[in-house]
Amino acid sequence: MGPDGVPSQSVPWRKVLWEGQPFPDNYVDQRFLEELRRNEGIRQYRYWAVVKEAGFVGQQLSCVAVFITLWLYMEQGLLAPETLLWASLMSALLGYGLYQALTSQTKSCSENRTHLADSQSAALFLSFTFGFSPVLKTLTESVSTDTVYAMSALMLLAHLVSFPYAHPSPPGSLSLNAALFASVCLASRLPGTLHTFAMLTCALLVFALWPCLLQRLRENAPGQFTGVCVGVCVGGVGGLGSQSLGGAVLLSLALVSVTLICPLLLVRLQRHKDNIHGPWDEAEIQEDLSRFLH
Repeated sequence: MGPDGVPSQSVPWRKVLWEGQPFPDNYVDQRFLEELRRNEGIRQYRYWAVVKEAGFVGQQLSCVAVFITLWLYMEQGLLAPETLLWASLMSALLGYGLYQALTSQTKSCSENRTHLADSQSAALFLSFTFGFSPVLKTLTESVSTDTVYAMSALMLLAHLVSFPYAHPSPPGSLSLNAALFASVCLASRLPGTLHTFAMLTCALLVFALWPCLLQRLRENAPGQFTGVCVGVCVGGVGGLGSQSLGGAVLLSLALVSVTLICPLLLVRLQRHKDNIHGPWDEAEIQEDLSRFLH
């Protein structure tokens, strides 16, 4: 026996459980650390590549700012609902044409939706929204304004947190429902029924259709995608600055933090990452077992 009660090396230790051995249960030999592996499969990030991906987060934050700015203009009577409706219509037509042009480059057999079907869906949504606008206008009459604003802020925050930034086309149900709920709350505080209809139509473009178009740009036109993200961020800061200088400063700080500082921290902290793998890891079945499921 060795000095610590461990048998001498004349009796070889084997890493098996089905036979008795003169070793303690927690005994390992010097070969134990020979199979140690560090940082296996670690992805190395490049700063500007991370900044580019973080641009999607920044532009979505700016989209919320643009929507709030439009609502403020309508509440103050500085923007007519007819103007917003015509601008939304023109933006929808231009965006649809661009989306179709980008889709035609990678169109598959499963993407056989026709223009007629798209037009019917749009007409159905606009008809229902216009018909229910008087109801939505009076939906929160019994709720205090402070409560409506608090709910709207909470729902917009939930939209930003739950938004599927990796695959935003289509937007996640939770993020989209939260954004539309906030839109209904804010639209119900506008002066008239047409204002409510225009605001909800704008919310559909910003929160439902715009992410789909932006995802197409990211896939098929990466250079233009970066420029669009920068333009949306500048528009969000400028629009919010026309209503609140403090809000524009806060938005600018948030954009700088999300798109520049956070990627820098991610890249810097990668060098301190230290994952170890070895014989103590859980066993992974490499064989394809799908044939047993049928």
